[in-house]
Amino acid sequence: MMKRSLLALLVVVLSTPSKAQYAWDIGVHLGGANYLGEMGGKEQTRRDFIWDMKLGQTRWSIGVFGRRKLNRSFSVSAGLMYLRLQGADALSTNPQRVGRNLNFRNDMFELYVRPEFTIFQDNDIGGKGRYRTDFRLFLYAGAALFYSSPRGQINREGAFYALRPLQTEGVSYSPFGFAIPAGLGMHITKKRRHRYGFDFGWRTTFTDYLDDVSTEYVNIPANGDPLATELYDQRPYLDDVDLVTGGTQVQTASGEVVTVPDAIQYGWVPETDGASKKENNKRGDPTHNDSYLTMTLTYSYVLKGQSNFYRQRYSWIRGKKRIGRKSRAKF
Repeated sequence: MMKRSLLALLVVVLSTPSKAQYAWDIGVHLGGANYLGEMGGKEQTRRDFIWDMKLGQTRWSIGVFGRRKLNRSFSVSAGLMYLRLQGADALSTNPQRVGRNLNFRNDMFELYVRPEFTIFQDNDIGGKGRYRTDFRLFLYAGAALFYSSPRGQINREGAFYALRPLQTEGVSYSPFGFAIPAGLGMHITKKRRHRYGFDFGWRTTFTDYLDDVSTEYVNIPANGDPLATELYDQRPYLDDVDLVTGGTQVQTASGEVVTVPDAIQYGWVPETDGASKKENNKRGDPTHNDSYLTMTLTYSYVLKGQSNFYRQRYSWIRGKKRIGRKSRAKF
């Protein structure tokens, strides 16, 4: 039902006729993508928004879009994005994440529809009266449907394996999900036809399985897939630097040696009296869903006038042609 509603909205938006010139533009996205989830971060267990990301794990994001201007302050855009998210515990400086030793890569498709609200616009940059260069700054929030397929390596080596079918946490989750894209964008229009811009968008999702990590370690049945056993718990692959009382020293990607508890787990916490440490089966953090962002440069080409279909189908709306002084087209 959700997918049908989103597609119906997309069709209505893109099929609505427009009487204004320069109302449509079509273009492309090109840039990067990153995510906030169980993997990443520095020494803290978890930090919100961009503060818990590993910038070195930023990967590509590409897409196409179409946009229709409804009036001076309001436009609607729809597009299709193809992006990659990835992360690895070995790159973190948080001892518990290093000890968990998991990794993932996720190639995603996203279909979005979003209203855009202009917060600043200058139709004549430089004030020369030629109206050749236009600037627009806008905010947006909308809806998106995405396809997600996390894959992982065994100890970050060799082939990538699809994680969702293996049910590494004993949970069956859908490859499709819903997100709320919100962000900031801008573009400069040259000679009414060529638009160059930048787009920063954050996606709030309703799933915690973009990285296939969310809840607890589970007991994989003895007759289960041996591949699932290797992928869901990769702590045994850690190379111990030195064994010490109460923990194991592990060298992080930055070369720092950190101490993590014996039988290394992500979810170890201090005892209430602070005298010793205990373990639990915590593999992830189900209290926070995963989210992701894209940062892209954009280029689009502005279409002028109406199509022949519009002239023939909606000529009765146009009425008689008004004769008089022509006004400058605004875009």
